[in-house]
Amino acid sequence: MLGDDAELTAAVRAAQDGDETAFRTVYRAVQPRLLGYVRTLVGDPDAEDVASEAWLQIARDLERFDGDADRFRGWAARIARNRALDHIRMRGRRPVIGGDETELTGRPAESDTAGEAMEALATGSTLSLIARLPQDQAEAVVLRVVMGLDAKSAAETLGKRPGAVRTAAHRGLKRLAELLGGDPESGGGLDALPPQREPHGRAVTSASVTHTRARTQKDM
Repeated sequence: MLGDDAELTAAVRAAQDGDETAFRTVYRAVQPRLLGYVRTLVGDPDAEDVASEAWLQIARDLERFDGDADRFRGWAARIARNRALDHIRMRGRRPVIGGDETELTGRPAESDTAGEAMEALATGSTLSLIARLPQDQAEAVVLRVVMGLDAKSAAETLGKRPGAVRTAAHRGLKRLAELLGGDPESGGGLDALPPQREPHGRAVTSASVTHTRARTQKDM
């Protein structure tokens, strides 16, 4: 375990000991991708509120978490998914997000592989397009490619077998590659996710989450 994963693991463990600076580090490392996942489930208008609810639960339950960076991302994704599904049940249905597919179909696909789509997932338009895939494919793509979970962790999040998640991710990426037409200008890599907007409404910042975490620790 090297690089960012090692740093995230150390930050999670420090946050479990009550280090609020470490918790802010965890929040900054995970929030952009977690928010992207939530957007594929509930749509852009509600994503920040749902993600905020997820972080409040993460802060409250962090002391009971056990594992490394990869397991933390999977754990956080499961919490966010549960909050998103609660939101969807209250609203009644999964939204259709973004524009239509013609935004990204300027020319025929040059390849039937998923490589181009993986490279293009950094763009906001592509993240919106993912939400137009069948839900099993959309979730598998975001969990495997954007959240960076391995097949086992993604399967645990979705309550499915790893093989089913791999298949759904492959089909989703292949469809995205067809829609994107293999355009090399469409994205700049998975580490360049689009800047996230400042939270609004009931959305919380890392500072407010850590404040709540400190308060809930005292209450426990």
